[in-house]
Amino acid sequence: MKFKDIYGLEEVKRRLVRTVEENRISHAQLFLGNEGTANLALALAYAQYINCRDKKEGDSCGVCSSCIKYEKLIHPDLHFVFPVAKVKELKDKEVSSSNKFYLSKWREVLQEKDYHLSLSEWYAKIGIENKQGYINTDDARSILDKMAYKSYEADYKVMVIWMTELLYHAAAPRLLKVIEEPPPGTLFLLVSNQADKIISTILSRAQTIKIPPYSEEDLKRYLTTTLETGEQEAQHAVKLANGSLIAARDAISTSEIEAYNYEKFRQWMRMCFAAKFTDITGFATEVARLGRERQKSFLMYGLSVFRKAILLNYAGNDSARISPLEENFVRGFAPFVNNKNLEKLYQEFNTAIYHIERNAKADLLFTDLSIKTTRLLHAGKK
Repeated sequence: MKFKDIYGLEEVKRRLVRTVEENRISHAQLFLGNEGTANLALALAYAQYINCRDKKEGDSCGVCSSCIKYEKLIHPDLHFVFPVAKVKELKDKEVSSSNKFYLSKWREVLQEKDYHLSLSEWYAKIGIENKQGYINTDDARSILDKMAYKSYEADYKVMVIWMTELLYHAAAPRLLKVIEEPPPGTLFLLVSNQADKIISTILSRAQTIKIPPYSEEDLKRYLTTTLETGEQEAQHAVKLANGSLIAARDAISTSEIEAYNYEKFRQWMRMCFAAKFTDITGFATEVARLGRERQKSFLMYGLSVFRKAILLNYAGNDSARISPLEENFVRGFAPFVNNKNLEKLYQEFNTAIYHIERNAKADLLFTDLSIKTTRLLHAGKK
């Protein structure tokens, strides 16, 4: 990836380029930014620029042997570590991110997602949606092994540790010395969304580079140019995104899950308002067949509708950020969400999410939540 392939963020790019031009490359750097920022993309563009054989003014050439391998993510001196968990395709002991299964998935998903990747998208790619991934002790050993050897062909061996906040506590002590005093020609690029969750001894050993959110103008350029989105649709997606390229990208395509959440939630609220308990029983049975993550996603969608409704009531259209798909429903639903019931609705839905995470019987949970929601909606109209 070249710097020019990343929209905007010119000041950050210039600072990174200057560190190379002035021979001030810190051996451990943390690219810190919220989900949907260019922290991973910039880390990769920076690494490619450092090892480019024919640097141009402010960017890598993109055509030398090093750049070609970087573009394909197959350079022998470019290494990755990321959170993983056991999957059916692998034996129990094969959980290191150096495994070919994970690396092939990693290369695929980075190019699919334009080098802007959320943790949930990564988990979905490797089939561990219902598990928590970690950077484990096997990965720490792999890092030590790879960094112990001389580079194959580049000036720098580069180790990209994505989601450093998920570095397992037992693995961290193994890495402290090599991050603090790495072999010559070794570069650690840590990529994170949450600095406060990074183990302090690791955090203190890296120079932090804060990556800001995208501007609305740059997000709109990405949507209309790269994704060929229509002007009006792009403008709406940008308003929803709050500077996140991932959120903007997701906003322009209503996925099957999003469409299901909208349609099913709309039906559910009508059942509750009309107190159609026979229909509610069928609804609870249907939703119980979904996996836990889908059930949680559905309830979280409901929380977002409550938020949009209350914002529409008290702050107007721009603050509510309602999608065209939801507009008629949210406008009709908003009068029944107010200060009489909002706090209790949030509490009940969040409690339901908590119990789903702890394997509650879903049909009973949704039946009970439906009864409570019925009462609360009627309380809101009084």
